[in-house]
Amino acid sequence: MRIARFSIDGNVAFGAVEGDAAVPDGLVLDIIKGIPFADFELSGTKVPLDKVRLLPPVLPNKVVAIGRNYAAHAAELGNEVPSAPWAFFKPSTSVIGPGDPIVYPSFSQEVHHEAELAVVIGRMCREVPRERVKDVILGYTCANDVTARDTQRAEKQWARAKGFDSSCPLGPWIETGIDLETASDLAITATVNGELRQAGRTAQMTHSIEDLIVNITEAMTLLPGDVLLTGTPAGVGPMVPGDEVAVTIEGIGTLTNKVVARG
Repeated sequence: MRIARFSIDGNVAFGAVEGDAAVPDGLVLDIIKGIPFADFELSGTKVPLDKVRLLPPVLPNKVVAIGRNYAAHAAELGNEVPSAPWAFFKPSTSVIGPGDPIVYPSFSQEVHHEAELAVVIGRMCREVPRERVKDVILGYTCANDVTARDTQRAEKQWARAKGFDSSCPLGPWIETGIDLETASDLAITATVNGELRQAGRTAQMTHSIEDLIVNITEAMTLLPGDVLLTGTPAGVGPMVPGDEVAVTIEGIGTLTNKVVARG
């Protein structure tokens, strides 16, 4: 099931995405009674997808991101691959949805795209054993770990470089029909103005999804709706105001955002 969060006529709801995208007006939302982190039902009330505004598929309490989890990406920036997962946080205020603008920060002259697979947590969990990792995942979505690269180089902490407002686009929806084995080998790409910039597979991760969730939950409790960013393949590069960046992940969909200058 593909679960989207959307607004229509001032109301916010979750819905199951149904239909065929190849057919004009082919996608509709069956509004969910309840929330996707507990038992829910489909209402049978359907709304055309093109009549709503898609929102970030979740509003996470926290976004836990992993740095340098693809060896080729680490190498392209002259960095070594960490021997253990290297985690950092992006605040909830960094999260935006599909179609929302990435606002170029005033303190940076070099903002990069980073296409990533995002894992959406489905239940509260702590100290998750490897064999139970699949049970705490609700599904997967696309993410762009937007980074002020010059600020990242200049500052030892990455809070400003990766945590500024609009630096965490998520969407377009949560795909719950992908199992952990499949998620571990998906094609992931990023384009800027239609030009291919990044192309890799999640199988290239140094530390697997299981590794990451085991490692993170040794230290902290993850809550329903929390998001894990799993790292980016090689090919990161600059974006400037006016650019349109699209992150596509096999079996999930495409997340598209435009870069705008701060007003």
